[in-house]
Amino acid sequence: MRIAVMGAGGVGGYFGARLAQAGHEVAFVARGRHLEAMQTSGLQVDSALGNIRLASPTVSDDPASLDACDLVLFAVKLWDTETAAAAIKPLLASGGYVIPFQNGVESVERIGAVVGRERVMGGAAYIAATISEPGAITHNGTMARLRFGATQAEQTRFAHAFHEACVGAGISSEVVADIQRVLWEKFVFLAAMSGLTSVSRQPIGVLRADPDMRATFEAAMREAWEVGRARNAALDADFVAQQMTFADSLPAMMKSSMLHDLEAGRRLEAPWLSGAVARMGHELGVATPVNATMYAALKPYCEGRQ
Repeated sequence: MRIAVMGAGGVGGYFGARLAQAGHEVAFVARGRHLEAMQTSGLQVDSALGNIRLASPTVSDDPASLDACDLVLFAVKLWDTETAAAAIKPLLASGGYVIPFQNGVESVERIGAVVGRERVMGGAAYIAATISEPGAITHNGTMARLRFGATQAEQTRFAHAFHEACVGAGISSEVVADIQRVLWEKFVFLAAMSGLTSVSRQPIGVLRADPDMRATFEAAMREAWEVGRARNAALDADFVAQQMTFADSLPAMMKSSMLHDLEAGRRLEAPWLSGAVARMGHELGVATPVNATMYAALKPYCEGRQ
């Protein structure tokens, strides 16, 4: 399979490297020092599931310089979505598909508005991985899973073909029938965790151990759950309780990627996470005071250090 990875950070770099190691034609789109390091020294992935070394990966900062592909694995930060979607249009010249593995629940619509909804499937990535230094990805823990599915019936065959590619590459993956439900299930948890870990500057172990912070975490999830249900997402009645149990199983020192970005002075995805909960809640008449407050507290940092 010919695959282009738009955004070679933790998600794109890790899964793209696994697919390349398995023999697929993978091209990476990166920029800055990460691009330079990949061009000169290759890509290194350090993982408890097995290290990967790509000595000479195909990498560019310009998608138009790459060949058209079967799949664009779309993993840029949320603020880059529309710009990156426009840039990948040449990659879809042969009729390829895009699977966004981003945070948030609006990627299918945002990318589809640029490249055509028929070209965009849905996807969710579950992994804690970061660029530890230019040219190097560090995978923390052993969770590394992709879930994806068709948003239109004619995409189903390709979804299963990509699943076969993932299985062959040793990637835990699943084709799901209701991808919107999956996106909302991830979003409900992530919006709350990213917002509260960032506002408090603390890992999840602190959030779940303190009674007041735990109650705030649960309330933030419940607001997102209510918004999702109002948007017809098929979320279980006890979903928030399930996610609190899941939170208790995570490593105590786990931080959200947004907290890592905040600590490094980078831009934040808050407008599309807790900010999106507040925005959609306002549109639907659903009260979201916890998410609105978290977003308001993070707004001064959303553009990163100036």
